[in-house]
Amino acid sequence: MRKILIVFAFLASLVIPIKTVNAIETPTSVDNNKFGIHITDENDIEDAARLLNSSGGDWGYVTFVIREDERDINRWQNVFDKLRRQHLIPLVRIATTQDEGNWTKPDPDDISSWVNFFESLNWVVKNRYIIIGNEPNHATEWGGEVDPTEYGEFVTNISKRLKLSSPDYFVMMGGLDASAPDNKSHLSEEKFLKQLTLKYPKIFEKLDGWVSHSYPNPDFSAPPTNTGQKSIKTYEWELSLLKRIGVSKNLPVFITETGWAHRTEKESDYLDPEILNGYYQKLYEIYLANNNIVAFTPFILNYSSPPFDIFSWMDNNEHYYGFFEETQKVLKIKGSPIQITEADIIFEIAPEFIKKNNKTYAVGIVKNTGQSIWIQGKTREANEKGKERKLEIDSPIFTDIEPGKIGIILYRKI
Repeated sequence: MRKILIVFAFLASLVIPIKTVNAIETPTSVDNNKFGIHITDENDIEDAARLLNSSGGDWGYVTFVIREDERDINRWQNVFDKLRRQHLIPLVRIATTQDEGNWTKPDPDDISSWVNFFESLNWVVKNRYIIIGNEPNHATEWGGEVDPTEYGEFVTNISKRLKLSSPDYFVMMGGLDASAPDNKSHLSEEKFLKQLTLKYPKIFEKLDGWVSHSYPNPDFSAPPTNTGQKSIKTYEWELSLLKRIGVSKNLPVFITETGWAHRTEKESDYLDPEILNGYYQKLYEIYLANNNIVAFTPFILNYSSPPFDIFSWMDNNEHYYGFFEETQKVLKIKGSPIQITEADIIFEIAPEFIKKNNKTYAVGIVKNTGQSIWIQGKTREANEKGKERKLEIDSPIFTDIEPGKIGIILYRKI
């Protein structure tokens, strides 16, 4: 009987491929540029890169929304490719559609559509950052009512489905409004989280980070020296609240919304934009000093019309306010996010053809099936698609090779 089991196990090993499953990467395990910005239009990507990758910086973050009626694979692959070229890491918030002033509740049966859509994209970096919804303690963000348990059920199910599809998904709840009152249209963040964890006490064990909307309230106008629940340090109050209600997991923080409201040509009741030069400098000082903060993306780079023009970093005349240039001057870190590097040898033109630096390289037609751009003059290692070995890619011969593209390169098997 023992011999039969051994034979069966051997045969099974031939039929069932053994695949190494990689988990998400800890964002702070590599050099990380925390600077980010919130955008609404892919045409703002280049300006975002000018802002975030300045003064020594590289690989900043951008937060943006994809609605369920915008899941066009070609459009978003073009966006991801542009982000890749500009060295920007996407934080993707998923949304439904609006109906009579409310964002509709997500359809549980639509989860497969989200998973299939995201699986069709070649992501920019290994971690696939997904944020589920937005401020669900507002009735307008959840079909006209606040329902923590229903939201928790959706988060639990979509997170499970995403991670079954790929372990690279880095899933987070939508940021909550820490200043929300308790009334028919809102639920305070504390009550929302208590009701959520009462029904789903282990929900945060399945999530990977904490999204915070750390606004300087009241009126988005409080000085950066304030602390507590309604300040740019809202995240500290939120993490303390999570511990009080029994959440023990250490969640890295993504501040996807923050910033001050300022005067515009149509609105004069807010802060003078010049004051924000110093305010943002203080914000950077605070956020950069906190090792638990992965990224901060103030709201919003470019939004010329109400109600969000008071937050826009660009004015109605398409000029950036002074705090844009002041932010460019702030010293930043050159981020080094982990990317999947993979190559598929389509045709080997000449094996062991060129000797260089005491190494012998083959020449072949190779497809870039990974996430990184193969740059001329830069050597890198890549997994060979479908093989248990690596390649050393010396250099594309004619031009840089982006993911999904084919070119002629020098390589050797290692």
